Amino acid sequence: MLSRVLVPMDGSEMSERALEYALDNHPDASITVLTVVGEPSVMMGGAMSIAFEDDIEEAAEERAESVFERAHEVAAEHDAEIDTVVAVGRPARAIVRRADDYETIVMGSHGGDMIDRLFIGDVADTVFKRASVPVTVVR
Repeated sequence: MLSRVLVPMDGSEMSERALEYALDNHPDASITVLTVVGEPSVMMGGAMSIAFEDDIEEAAEERAESVFERAHEVAAEHDAEIDTVVAVGRPARAIVRRADDYETIVMGSHGGDMIDRLFIGDVADTVFKRASVPVTVVR
């Protein structure tokens, strides 16, 4: 039985399915939802706006609120509680960096729109190849 599960969420339907899968299949585990706000750069459209904020961490927290709100709603539907954490950076790197703190990662097969996938790359594939723990990819 697993005790610590990481579920990266980006607000997409696939990431929501991943959370539901984790809640259904690991009901006794401590589940942490991670949202990664892209680091500011000219190549990362929406993430670039936080570059102009005085407090990048606070701006990242604000951008993660809607994802966390939905994650808590899904958890409540399963009569479960979750923890949430936000990171700033490249999604795959941020997820892989936290992998050692968990026994498994459950994530959606893809998220975001086509432009995000072109610039960010296939996050699920990268995490699957580089994570130090087992990864379940949900479709």
